[in-house]
Amino acid sequence: MWIFAYGSLTWSPSFAFVERRRAFVRGWSRRFWQGSPDHRGVPEAPGRVVTLVEDGAGICGGCAYRIDPAGSDAILAALDHREKAGFVRRSLEVFAGHEPDGEASFAEALAYVADVGNPWFLGPLPEREIAAWVRPRSGPSGPNVEYVLRLRETLAALDVRDPHVDAIASFLGP
Repeated sequence: MWIFAYGSLTWSPSFAFVERRRAFVRGWSRRFWQGSPDHRGVPEAPGRVVTLVEDGAGICGGCAYRIDPAGSDAILAALDHREKAGFVRRSLEVFAGHEPDGEASFAEALAYVADVGNPWFLGPLPEREIAAWVRPRSGPSGPNVEYVLRLRETLAALDVRDPHVDAIASFLGP
């Protein structure tokens, strides 16, 4: 079983895994459009975290974790709890490369996606306004700014480019 990570799971999986590798999903883009009332914000002042939004031309890079099927029930229960504020499981094909043509997927992976209809979905804003939203927010998992900068750092280490993340991080400082 594989789990696709595109947000905080890229640097903080909190579960045992057999293998970790760079991976991409096609037809999706990563966006800071989901509210976080329980990790990077509080209910009265939710932070912003990433979700996947459908985008026919989109390609989102992150990493995929292969987990031991023997421990999958406990891992998925813990992830369901962690991602409880609006995220649901989706099964997505994952690819080793980001080029849209010719390559077969290497696996089906579970990804946690916050759909538009969930109560914490905040929707789009210009990147500068997202950065302004993020700057003062903090929650039990730490400052929202830390989330943005850590995501940019982790994606760079995976050799994944994301202009949306880069733009927001650039408004938050070095």
